[in-house]
Amino acid sequence: MGSHAWTSPDNVTALLRSAVDADLNDIVEIERSSFADPWTEESFRRLLGGHPAIFQVVENPPDFRVAGYVIAFAIGEDAELLNVAVESKFRGRGLAGRMLDAVLIELGGLGVRTAFLEVRESNSAARALYGSRGFIEIGRRRNYYRRPVEDALVMRRILEVAEGDKEKSAGSFADR
Repeated sequence: MGSHAWTSPDNVTALLRSAVDADLNDIVEIERSSFADPWTEESFRRLLGGHPAIFQVVENPPDFRVAGYVIAFAIGEDAELLNVAVESKFRGRGLAGRMLDAVLIELGGLGVRTAFLEVRESNSAARALYGSRGFIEIGRRRNYYRRPVEDALVMRRILEVAEGDKEKSAGSFADR
């Protein structure tokens, strides 16, 4: 798409954008319905208030309400995926995968080489999603989650960023 290309709203399947304060109510609602031990509204507010995190929401047509969100942060060549959640009525449509793909591309563009995450051992849907995106299990954190108490599986994906003479290409990373 060039700078003069236009897409009809009828052709949009989802819109990914940076989260803003006005999204907080929807984000907190999705968080509470998705996780047994949810983050607080204040935790999300701090991320919006200047923390150097990648914090994006996905909106779904036709009303373009927030349907999910993804949060990650990078420190040097490492990154951690903190949270991915989709409202229950929008699950199964590929939104989590699209958000994950987008954040991995953005992380690659920042020069990240390795992305990590923790996932509940019992969360087979999330484990399958992460596995489909090249994450592999590398460890376990015993009793990491509180409600209910459960182990976290630590997963990692190696990103290989193609480097040009002056810039890194975010769109051309691959698993090693």
